[in-house]
Amino acid sequence: MIKIAKFLVGLCLGFLILTIPLSQFQSDPLAPLENIAIQLDGRKKPLDTVARETVAQIHGRTSYTPIDGQKLNYLQTYLSLWLNDRDWNKEPFILFSYRPLKEEVGLDPEQKYFSFQELLSSTVGNLILAAHQKEADNIELSRGDREAFTLENRLALMYNTVSNQTLPLIPHPNDSQGTWEGINTAETYYTSEQLQPVLRDYDTLKQTYRDRPNNFTALGNAAQTLRDDLTQLSPRVYPAANTLKRETSFYHLHPFAKAWKLYSLAFVLMLLVTLFPAFEFYWGAMGVFASGLGIHAYGFIDRMAIAGRPPVTNMYESVIWVSFGVAAIAFLFELFTLTRPAKTPDSLKPSAFVPHIPTRTIRAKYYLLAAAPLSVVCLLLADSLPAVLDPSITPLVPVLRDNFWLSIHVPTITLSYASFALALGLGHILLGHYFFAPQRGDRIRSLAKWNYGVLQVGVLLLTTGVILGGIWAHFSWGRFWGWDPKETWALIALMCYIVPLHGRLVGWLGDFGMAVTSVVSFNAVLMAWYGVNFVLGQGLHSYGFSTGGSELIVGSIVGVDLLFVLATAIKYKGWFSKSVTSNKSPVTHKETESVIS
Repeated sequence: MIKIAKFLVGLCLGFLILTIPLSQFQSDPLAPLENIAIQLDGRKKPLDTVARETVAQIHGRTSYTPIDGQKLNYLQTYLSLWLNDRDWNKEPFILFSYRPLKEEVGLDPEQKYFSFQELLSSTVGNLILAAHQKEADNIELSRGDREAFTLENRLALMYNTVSNQTLPLIPHPNDSQGTWEGINTAETYYTSEQLQPVLRDYDTLKQTYRDRPNNFTALGNAAQTLRDDLTQLSPRVYPAANTLKRETSFYHLHPFAKAWKLYSLAFVLMLLVTLFPAFEFYWGAMGVFASGLGIHAYGFIDRMAIAGRPPVTNMYESVIWVSFGVAAIAFLFELFTLTRPAKTPDSLKPSAFVPHIPTRTIRAKYYLLAAAPLSVVCLLLADSLPAVLDPSITPLVPVLRDNFWLSIHVPTITLSYASFALALGLGHILLGHYFFAPQRGDRIRSLAKWNYGVLQVGVLLLTTGVILGGIWAHFSWGRFWGWDPKETWALIALMCYIVPLHGRLVGWLGDFGMAVTSVVSFNAVLMAWYGVNFVLGQGLHSYGFSTGGSELIVGSIVGVDLLFVLATAIKYKGWFSKSVTSNKSPVTHKETESVIS
């Protein structure tokens, strides 16, 4: 009962944190404006989503500080673009971060944001034309070519957004799948008399914004009138208010940002439990972690309901899913891992007078300690890099429209990545023990056993995912295997784990070797997951490709990590040799010096 009470306390603490800030539950005067429906990118979405996605795609962030110094959020920025109340030709608003391309066109490589005028007056246009010519000639595109296309898209989106009269907010009269029109082309579907109220409301909204841009109540009232009249044009086609509000509320709640905060708190609490045994709040930490899992899962369910598909079709969604997988797998392992009895002092052993002594058990703790930082890093990256990890909800490309295969192949592959990521975390903890506390043999043996179990789960999932991918490829592309870069690197990653696991079975590797495997082999997963999408950018899996990733940063992190593994291996080799020389049994069994080589 005490454990349950502490778990519930942790859950309550987590849910209390979810309510912060309290302003998220207050009525929003701009809600009618945010929930005006727009048909873009193959679906109908609220203006709030259009504003968020547009600003993030052009600027790389969801807020902007203009030259005059007054910071604007994404909706204010979009309204300023749409209604054109400042000179956007001169605002340094467009993100251009690829340094080699900036140097090639003579722009300041240290500058990150440029104005529309600056970019058009440079030779960027020549590079874009050259990239299009290479594409037309079926010549392999370089990273610079893909970055040029990304910049072209930002310039085009900027041009089409400023003073946009073609924003498709006029619904089709009777076809729910029909094309919507903008204000200036609305007469395609409706007579002047039918459009008169809408045109009047639109002018009122623009005038209200220009006269009183910070009067949210007046803007909301004007938007509500416009939305009512748009609904009257085509009541059967215009989306229901609750449908639009659900998407707006999803983004306002920001469930994935709340999840990483709860994971962080759970990590701190579990670390205190581990370092200070007197701090008996293990089940409370589990409760906080469970609340993080809960809001994370809610975010997935909500995003699936909005998109009408599993949220695993681009790099952003895979990062969010992997972070969830890491946390969920760790929580399940932590919950169901068999506890081992603590050593009972002789004075407390059962006797004729005390026939039974309750056995105190020890929980693992390290599953959550390994998982929480990884989940937090994934969610932080997804939250802070919208230009790299695009969070937009877009329609599926044709090859992905078979929801059955999409629902089983991609989640299985990414869950295997999550398992290997958890093994990466446990491997670092293991190597940390080998480096700083090699005398803790009991803990090292436990960590090694837990790490081995996670690796087995990862291999099982990745093997299943590769087989399912081959079956899907047969139906979509007419062959089971084609040595596509994504397929090839998935196979390489699988071999990087299968070979060491078999090596452990025959005694070639011991606990230290598997710890090294957990860390080093994850680089193959990183290449299959990140490298193929951002570095190679080739193959039939083009729907996952993206730009904006920094190979230098990723490579530096990997290099530092490998140096840590090397330093640990050198120290372990010296400790192992000393153990053998002094006829002392090393901590791990079946371990030989060949592991180091």
